[in-house]
Amino acid sequence: MFKYIFKRVLMLVPVLIGVTFIVFSMLYITPGDPARMVLGEQAPQESVDELRQEMGLNDPFFVQFGRYVYKAVVHGDIGRSYITKRPVVQEIWAAFPVTLKLSAMAMIIAMIVGIPCGIVSAIKQYSLFDNVVTVFAMIGISMPVFWLGILLILLFSVRLGWVPPSGFDSVSTMILPALTLGAQSVAIITRMTRSSMLEVIRQDYIRTVRAKGQRERVVIWKHALGNALIPVITISGIQFGILLGGAVLTELIFSIPGVGRLMVESIKMRDFPVVQGGVLFIAVAFCVVNLLVDLVYAWLDPRIKAQYVS
Repeated sequence: MFKYIFKRVLMLVPVLIGVTFIVFSMLYITPGDPARMVLGEQAPQESVDELRQEMGLNDPFFVQFGRYVYKAVVHGDIGRSYITKRPVVQEIWAAFPVTLKLSAMAMIIAMIVGIPCGIVSAIKQYSLFDNVVTVFAMIGISMPVFWLGILLILLFSVRLGWVPPSGFDSVSTMILPALTLGAQSVAIITRMTRSSMLEVIRQDYIRTVRAKGQRERVVIWKHALGNALIPVITISGIQFGILLGGAVLTELIFSIPGVGRLMVESIKMRDFPVVQGGVLFIAVAFCVVNLLVDLVYAWLDPRIKAQYVS
């Protein structure tokens, strides 16, 4: 098991270096002089040249990239905001708890709704319930997040007045953003649970258990559900990582001060260090979540553990 964990952690290194290189390259070739942005348009050219030299912007590309990676790895320094002058790490850490809370709530909703619906749909295949769930799952997968968010605001905030249309400081303000962000995950987990359950309940060992006279409830909950949920756990972990990085539109629609909104505001103000740090932070979070999911998967599936037993 230690070999498996070591191998998975080792695989994260080239992924993170690749993401860092791509993001750094894209911002490097983006038009605009960072020194001019820091000092302002009215600053004299001598001051701009002096600051460029001080920031190392006259160095070759790979020297700048190596220095950025070294500071990030050794000192945890990923730059300072051009606008607020604060370290980028502090800016992101101030916004990340909000994004994490929003993503966690959306994921909880997705699992609470998606898994039971998928199980019942598989057990009652081609029934009215199965058809209704399938239709809603297809709608949930196809529906754009921004459209759903605006629709929910118009219905529940403007017309009915049940919940506030924006903010994220109370339970009532968290309901609509969590529903908006979690809608697609509900549909995906429902579809995955249904297909996984159908595959398992058609296995020979399930037929054997039924032939022995076990009650259907025992067959489903004791013998089928455990194996059927293994791929659902994998897809749930991937979905959670996607939610962390994909909450941008939801945060903008509901005016939530999370990492996604911070990055969009930074793009508007050309605050490149914050954009770069935000992308890297989300990439690291996505990799960590997937690593945890892989470890849980290996713990649940003895076939994976057996591959690394010496």
